Amino acid sequence: MLVADSFLEQLGQNVRSSLRAYITFLSFAAAVIASFPKFFKQTQVGYLVLLRQVLFTGYEALSIVVLISVSIGGLIILEGYSILANFGQSDLLYVILVSVITRELSNLLTAFIIVARSGTAIATELGNMVVNHEIDALLSIGISPISYLVVPRTIGVVVSLLVLNVYFNITGILGGWMVSNWFYPIDFNVFFSKLLAKLTLVDISASILKSMLFGFAIAIISSFHGLQVNFASTEVPQRTIRAVVYSLTMVVIIDVAVVVLIYL
Repeated sequence: MLVADSFLEQLGQNVRSSLRAYITFLSFAAAVIASFPKFFKQTQVGYLVLLRQVLFTGYEALSIVVLISVSIGGLIILEGYSILANFGQSDLLYVILVSVITRELSNLLTAFIIVARSGTAIATELGNMVVNHEIDALLSIGISPISYLVVPRTIGVVVSLLVLNVYFNITGILGGWMVSNWFYPIDFNVFFSKLLAKLTLVDISASILKSMLFGFAIAIISSFHGLQVNFASTEVPQRTIRAVVYSLTMVVIIDVAVVVLIYL
């Protein structure tokens, strides 16, 4: 009985701790959303933080996004055309391209890249600012860390992920056609006319929506865990790992939810 009571007590404490953590996170997310209008009334300092975030998250990640998208696009076209052509179903290749690249991979892979690069950077940077008492310094002079540090990073990540998603789609399809054309020549006009015939406004809208939600979730989660460091440098890598795990989990959950709501 004592063991069972101890287990139940520990379980209750874990549940209460998890609930408090979720409530704290939701309060943080609500505060960030409420601070969005204030950001556009700030001085140029806030926009400088936003610009740096866009350059780091979007511009500096462009090369790896292009490399991955061209490789995947080329492989899908090569494998799909070689298999489907034997069955007289080569037109299914365009359905596969839209379903795999536009609907899923462009969003998920760019989100994973952003988590690995920018999510870890945001959590680490904010965590170190807490350790170095820079957050306390901002509070002491009346500057909100949320409006000054979190909001511009969130906007930067959302904008960057959206732009990278567009680049992924363009380079994945166009670059994939160029790569595959070395092995299986496909007329350019025929290829893109058939591709556009399979691409719908719903696909484009869902892709944009997922990119924005992914970017918001990654930035909010990474910022939250970075600011949760309690004045110990050893907590920074721990919080960074948590930010990555929770960000990836939330990206998958959002992706499944959007697909279920729109396509099912």
